[in-house]
Amino acid sequence: MTIKTKSILWWIFSILFTLSIAYYQRTTGPTYPVRGKIEINDQVYKYKLLTSNDSDKPAQIYFYGDGRMDKISAYASYRKYKSNDDWISVDFIANDDKLIAELPQQPPAGKLSYKIVVEGNNQTYDITEEPVVIRFKGPVPGFVLYPHILLMFLAMLFSTRTGIEALIKGDRTFSYSRVTLIFLLFGGMILGPVVQKYAFGEFWTGWPFGKDLTDNKTLVAFAAWIIAVVRLRKNSEKRGWALAAAIILLAIYLIPHSMFGSELDYSTGEIGTGE
Repeated sequence: MTIKTKSILWWIFSILFTLSIAYYQRTTGPTYPVRGKIEINDQVYKYKLLTSNDSDKPAQIYFYGDGRMDKISAYASYRKYKSNDDWISVDFIANDDKLIAELPQQPPAGKLSYKIVVEGNNQTYDITEEPVVIRFKGPVPGFVLYPHILLMFLAMLFSTRTGIEALIKGDRTFSYSRVTLIFLLFGGMILGPVVQKYAFGEFWTGWPFGKDLTDNKTLVAFAAWIIAVVRLRKNSEKRGWALAAAIILLAIYLIPHSMFGSELDYSTGEIGTGE
């Protein structure tokens, strides 16, 4: 097998591995919708309960499926997160093939707790054993959000490929390390804060100003790759630094996205770090 063929195979592996990590990031953490289904009268009704929504519009939660929507009824009860407010109920309304309810929009970083009850076949079904928490965020323009996502994906891709290159003692460890650092710089340290500003009104809520886990993860990864590039520039044989940085970035990506993110304290009106 030629060197070129091996390199192509390593790139294919890196792409597939990065895609799997991206999928894991997308489907874990507090912003992934709660999905499920319930069977009533031999009809299956599926539901999608949002845990994240733009702050300029109400959050729609809904049931859908093959069953007739006029055969069931449902209502949602909600209140501000971490409050002792009374629960407010809102009915689901049949709309074509869906049963839809709307939760009122909240300021950026504002959260609501809500629970769902379905009635059908003369029975009551409690869909949510524990209340679902939804966080609202300011709309992020696509021209900021999509480049941020792409650059962070490329950072993980090149980080993976750099780690492999370090393991096989390849000659491109340093060059791949520099590319990884550049993607992290623009995707994480420049566009990341811009996304945060649009979403929650602050450019940076990590160390030393706050405890936002996403910001702190980005900072740790960036620092690790700076150290790796500096070490490799002094001595190209110090590939272990690149491998260590790749492992650190992988470990960071395995932490569910948006945990311990921005949260509005309704009692003070200030945004802090939540769960």
